[in-house]
Amino acid sequence: MKPRALLTLDATDARLFFWFTAHSHKKTVALLSRAISHCGDGPLYALIGMGVWYWESVAGAAFFYAGLLAYAIELPLYLLLKNAIRRHRPCHGITGVAALIEPSDKFSFPSGHTAAAFVFAAVLAAFYPLLALPAFVLATLIGLSRVMLGVHYPGDIVAGAVLGLLSAAVALQWLGV
Repeated sequence: MKPRALLTLDATDARLFFWFTAHSHKKTVALLSRAISHCGDGPLYALIGMGVWYWESVAGAAFFYAGLLAYAIELPLYLLLKNAIRRHRPCHGITGVAALIEPSDKFSFPSGHTAAAFVFAAVLAAFYPLLALPAFVLATLIGLSRVMLGVHYPGDIVAGAVLGLLSAAVALQWLGV
């Protein structure tokens, strides 16, 4: 049996989920959410990192390695949390909720797409401060798209953002950036 505080948090998260997804089945919102979510797929970060390294030989290599270290911190923590907490996705835990995409696994906490997006945004902001605002806006949109697609609760997004920011901060601190 869950403690009362966790039941209250779950209920609040479910209410927020329904508030966010009230219009998600409209075709335009669904298509936009899918496109934004795909921006958060892992291979894109690697391609951008390698591209920056190629085109900017000095700071680009440091950017690439900082990102690599940050993801090396984030990914095992993400997997540990996801498999320890084992929170079911809204589409698997709420009757009548269907995901608009096929989730990669059955657990939702924390959001891996959001964690990765915030790792990338934080590392990018550390090396290229002028890109901080668009990077963090995109990271936030990636997280929200996961809610709109029915595969995450808002709390999963917050946890993913915190995980990503902390992972990037540790990596950047360790590298002296």
